[in-house]
Amino acid sequence: MRKNDFLELRPMLLEEIKKPFDSAEYLYEIKFDGFRALIFIDTTNLIILSRNGLILNSIFPELEKIKEIIKGPCVLDGEIISLSDGKPDFKALQERFHLKNKAKIKLYAQSNPVVFMAFDLLDNGKDLTNEDLIVRKKILDQYPENEVFKIAKYYIGEGKKLFRTIKKMALEGIVAKKINSKYYYGKRVNDWLKIKNFQSDYFFIGGYTLNKNQTMSLYLGEEKNQQLFFVGKITVSYKQDIYAQILKSKPIKKSPFINYGDAKCLYLNPKKAIFVYYTEKTKNNRLRHPKL
Repeated sequence: MRKNDFLELRPMLLEEIKKPFDSAEYLYEIKFDGFRALIFIDTTNLIILSRNGLILNSIFPELEKIKEIIKGPCVLDGEIISLSDGKPDFKALQERFHLKNKAKIKLYAQSNPVVFMAFDLLDNGKDLTNEDLIVRKKILDQYPENEVFKIAKYYIGEGKKLFRTIKKMALEGIVAKKINSKYYYGKRVNDWLKIKNFQSDYFFIGGYTLNKNQTMSLYLGEEKNQQLFFVGKITVSYKQDIYAQILKSKPIKKSPFINYGDAKCLYLNPKKAIFVYYTEKTKNNRLRHPKL
């Protein structure tokens, strides 16, 4: 595959479902909390491409070490992760992603290198996208590993057991993939499914903004010591009951949040609470991936 051809590729995407299941037709993997990426290796180059088409080599230079053990040609699909105490640390990965200073990037690359967790092999000099997933997996398993390149383990048929394990470990979730699934660059298909390990709680609505596409952003708060702390926003559609309920609410002039203000927000007396699912809270006490 030529370099310019590769730069046009995008990873295959997953549908989301709510509950884990068991099926002998599926294999199951841990859903790693990181940045999805394709890696292209030929005899002279290694290119790291994000799901949005950004070249990430300058941000994660330590991944060049993959070239030491894999000479190519190949195209790999996987997740860039940062590990802390043996678990994916998305906050640390975000910090790495936003570094601009070359000296700092080099320091972090040496002191706490990221890992590329490969879960699919799309090309090994031959296009493998029309092969069954299990065939691609078996070929991938033959590749060597090093400190920055690991191959994701998979479990056939036992999705519920794996999900119970990741809940105990407080990981993001699992992925279920049909064993005979083909690979479709850039498409979202129901052959691959993600099941997230959500936390849940009630949060107060302290305001809202109306968006152009008939949606509404609700500003959510958490009460502590009789004060309301902003924890993030959630988008709801005009088709949802809460949309009409909020439009009937009378705005107030001052932000009810002790730690947040937004000139665009129509503030509300935070009497109404809604039940929200989320994956985790950031170090700034913001909800990640909130949904109703």
